[in-house]
Amino acid sequence: MFKKAILISFLFLLTLSLVLIFPQKITKEKIENKIDQTVTKIEEIQETIAPKPTVILESGLPNKHLIQTAFVPQAPEKNWDQPWQDACEEASLLTVDFYYQNINKVSIETARDSILDMIKFEDTKNYTYDMTIDQMAIVGKDYLGYESEIINNPTIDQIKKYISQNIPVIVTANGKTLYAENKYFKSGGPYYHSAVILGYDDDKKQFTVHDVGTQFGAYFKYSYDLLMESIHDFPESGHKEDINNGEKRVLILLK
Repeated sequence: MFKKAILISFLFLLTLSLVLIFPQKITKEKIENKIDQTVTKIEEIQETIAPKPTVILESGLPNKHLIQTAFVPQAPEKNWDQPWQDACEEASLLTVDFYYQNINKVSIETARDSILDMIKFEDTKNYTYDMTIDQMAIVGKDYLGYESEIINNPTIDQIKKYISQNIPVIVTANGKTLYAENKYFKSGGPYYHSAVILGYDDDKKQFTVHDVGTQFGAYFKYSYDLLMESIHDFPESGHKEDINNGEKRVLILLK
């Protein structure tokens, strides 16, 4: 912990110096992001070198678990024009598909072409850029070939149960709520977003997700409370700005 504090302090002083030299290029937000990245990296190294033992709780679930799989960004070539701006649902579905196929790394070209092929299928269903959980389940079954379950009003323990069984959980969410802990989003985060929960840690009260909406989204950490608050299906009004009126639902694809 002492070495960690020294390193964080050094990084802060370094970035502060850069701000004084290049004030127009470095913002407070960038400094905070860099510190967060460094802290996360340190914790990952510590966990690799001296991992804390997993504990089985009275519920029968382990106190932490992580599924490892390929990261599929929704804009593989960093082009945020349509359809990439709203391709988070496709990227989330493909994340689970690649996991079930034991594909641990995906090229930019494969991610791009896989998303475009899925969109072509969605066009035959007359789906819009924003898909509901029900529509995603149909794509998961008719295009990818998986059975599905939709969990209404999910609890943290329900999500943890699936994760502990190596079953990823797809969520749709209010990205502006997630922005509180993910400053990599542009414009305060999207109204309607999708991500895949891959892990959890009870000690830290955090979920680990592949947040397909940023290039830094692999194994991103969100607090239990914030992620659960953010979960909403696409609103019945058809307007993404009404996202907080959407039902709380998550999608499970099953082999």
